[in-house]
Amino acid sequence: MTNQHVTPYQTANSKKEQVAEMFNNISGTYDFLNHFLSLGIDIIWRRKAIKELKAIQPQIMLDVATGTGDFAFESIKILKPKKIIGVDISEGMLAVAQKKIAERNLAGVFAVQLGDSEGLNFEDHTFDAITVAFGVRNYQNLEKGLSDMLRVLKPNGKIVILEFSKPKAFPIKQLYNFYFKYITPFFGRLFSKDKQAYTYLPESVAAFPDGKTFTALMEKVGYKNTKHRSLTFGISAIYTGIK
Repeated sequence: MTNQHVTPYQTANSKKEQVAEMFNNISGTYDFLNHFLSLGIDIIWRRKAIKELKAIQPQIMLDVATGTGDFAFESIKILKPKKIIGVDISEGMLAVAQKKIAERNLAGVFAVQLGDSEGLNFEDHTFDAITVAFGVRNYQNLEKGLSDMLRVLKPNGKIVILEFSKPKAFPIKQLYNFYFKYITPFFGRLFSKDKQAYTYLPESVAAFPDGKTFTALMEKVGYKNTKHRSLTFGISAIYTGIK
């Protein structure tokens, strides 16, 4: 099954609509569950991904599938850019991000807007850097999403993508599959009241073309110097590319 055909709900809506609905449903418990289910490792992963941009000191950044804004807040701390724009298809998630921006007094640096990775509402060559954390596997059309991000990136700009991947080595692979298949959906149901959302998670990871397959896709749409770095026994990975 391809990435495009794995959806949260069995309805006639497009993947895009279903993903937006799912994140609207789980937005209230998303942050808590994220840190809880990843045992806090997601915070370390985010920091590692952001440090990939330190050398280029980006001033104008775009965070795609920004969700509740965690990746962007971490970027502000580490990189101190002048401006970050966060884009997401879920109004529920953006409402949480807005609240956090206000609480942290960061409205001058960080702004969020409703938007779609496959049709970004920005001019060509706008951003020094683009980040996506745990978002690309939810794209309806991965190639189109990657192409549109490349379009709005400045020449020599850098993209950093953090995404789950599939561990290959025993016993991590077996433990990971068990955890993702049974533990994650159990706690997801318990706390978020959306049964499908955390069943969709392992399915979307299983269908995602990780590793070299993904960097090959990045190269196909035009990214140069693509790299893939495995984290925590291959549970997730950082992908980078230059325009």
